[in-house]
Amino acid sequence: MNGIIGYGTYLPSGRVQLADIAATLGIKAGKGARVVASFDEDSTTMGVAAACTALTGAPNALFFATTSPAYADKTNATAQHAALGLPDDVFAADVAGSARSGIAALKAARASGGVAVLAEVRVGRPGSADELGGGDGAAAFVFGDSSHAIAEVVAEYSTTSEFLDRWRAPGAGGGSQWEERFGLDEYVPLIERVVKELAVDADHVVVVSPNSGVVKRAGTLVQGRLSTTSSPIGHAGTADVGVALASVLDNAGPDETIMVLSAADGCDGLLLRTTDRIIAGRQPVSVAEQLAAGTKVPYATYLSWRGILDREPPRRPEPDRAAAPPSARARAWKFAFTGTTCTACDLVHLPPARVCKRCGAVDQMTARSLARAKGTVATFTVDRLAYSPAPPVVAAVVDFDGGGRYTLEVAESTGADLKVGARVALTFRRLNTAGGVHNYFWKARVIE
Repeated sequence: MNGIIGYGTYLPSGRVQLADIAATLGIKAGKGARVVASFDEDSTTMGVAAACTALTGAPNALFFATTSPAYADKTNATAQHAALGLPDDVFAADVAGSARSGIAALKAARASGGVAVLAEVRVGRPGSADELGGGDGAAAFVFGDSSHAIAEVVAEYSTTSEFLDRWRAPGAGGGSQWEERFGLDEYVPLIERVVKELAVDADHVVVVSPNSGVVKRAGTLVQGRLSTTSSPIGHAGTADVGVALASVLDNAGPDETIMVLSAADGCDGLLLRTTDRIIAGRQPVSVAEQLAAGTKVPYATYLSWRGILDREPPRRPEPDRAAAPPSARARAWKFAFTGTTCTACDLVHLPPARVCKRCGAVDQMTARSLARAKGTVATFTVDRLAYSPAPPVVAAVVDFDGGGRYTLEVAESTGADLKVGARVALTFRRLNTAGGVHNYFWKARVIE
């Protein structure tokens, strides 16, 4: 299982302008925008989006890396496992704790022929380096036999060192970092050692680190013959190495070498060589294209989404907590959007049913997941009274290609961008959180 056979990234559409942060806080914040997850997105949902792009079949295992888990004492990877419709004998586990967990997930996926899902919602105190220089996003990499690989693993080398550069106590709202220069001085010899051990003049070099000094000096530490890059969205925790590597795979040609260096609590090096399958195996929408497709989010709105700004909630009844027994009984429907198709008349039922609505056949159904299906808006409504952290709530009746109709909430829409006949796809989101329980389901998103 010595090669990457598929990959995918997901960058949420929200963009907070750094100028907006600067004007609000009265600080210098630089230029550009920060990539931010919406109120109904978390590391679990973004990981599902990235994995949907990467996977073409069932992997042997799923390893989910994040430092911003939706649950602290529950396996978050199992929700991804269910949303992806994976067989129950596919192992799924979380790998959490630090930015280095992303590398750990990649190593575990390579060893097992599995998929590594790296996702992060990067939260920091207002005006902090995490807020200004961070980014939210996800990446997924599927490993398999070299004969099917778009990039083979040629070599790897790691060093481990204990020193206090970046840390966050459990329950803390944001992380802390020691003086940048101290961390840089510790990391430089580790990076140099890994580069020496890999011993190649690489075509492309990726350097990522939670220490901004390392990223700033990347070009002087080691240079690729064709490119030297770091994460294009700012530091993204465990997802940092994944988004950066994916951005190189989006552009690399056949038979080119890629050296990946991740300096976090040590230094991990990975040397890849692309194959002649790289061009055909690229993800359909590149990191650069996703980055350019964002929409503005007011800074105050972003702060309220992250729970940093405690705004008056909508004066509506809050949602009830999702109950465990009905969620378990409807697992395939709730997580994988699996309906049923009548074997007698081919009518697709959403949600699943035992009795056909058309011909009345009983228990003559086959399961069918529409999680990756596309559809057309038959009609829609804009609800300004329903409870939502980002009103209004837009709901659309969707006719799916190949059969099936269902009413879904439309993600990131005010209704102004929607019309009858609009084309939509599905996106896995968090409908609400009540009593500490996250209620996951699917929403529609406009694609045309």
